[in-house]
Amino acid sequence: MRRAYNKTILGLLALSLTGVLTGSLVWGMGSRVPAVGTTAEDFRLVDLEGMQQSLSQYRGKVVLVNFWATWCKPCTTEMPAMQTMYDKLRDKGFVVLAINELEDDAKVREHIKQYGHTFPVLMDRDNKVANQFGVFGLPVSVFIDEKGVVQEYIKGGLLTEQLILDTVARIQKSEAVKAASLR
Repeated sequence: MRRAYNKTILGLLALSLTGVLTGSLVWGMGSRVPAVGTTAEDFRLVDLEGMQQSLSQYRGKVVLVNFWATWCKPCTTEMPAMQTMYDKLRDKGFVVLAINELEDDAKVREHIKQYGHTFPVLMDRDNKVANQFGVFGLPVSVFIDEKGVVQEYIKGGLLTEQLILDTVARIQKSEAVKAASLR
């Protein structure tokens, strides 16, 4: 019994090391948390309609990138606040990109339809973007400004309407002040 256990542990260690060395470990933990003040690395993911979307296509807007899953209670609890603020602020340069981790399209589509969410939902089928953003544990929310710079990284905190409103206002005010000082 002990030999079988040791073989299993050694096998997992070898698999992990191989994945780390080749960069192909799909289930690995997040690689690094993007630092506030640094440019967010671009990504491309497919939405629930099968259309490819990228972070860079939203330059000029404040973007809330939210990593979530249907089984994550805090994730689904904060989604109504995200929807409310998306509805209120999307005409003022705000977008929500809800990135689902590793779930089946049909399950995610059913969940989104059931709760009436209309913000873009992107599918991170191989967990690559979650790893790129240092995600381990859900939910994780990243606020990115109009120039693509990370302004806020919230791990595990529950988003509220007020928190979203305050964060977006602070980011937009900061950009307005920067623009005015350049004139």
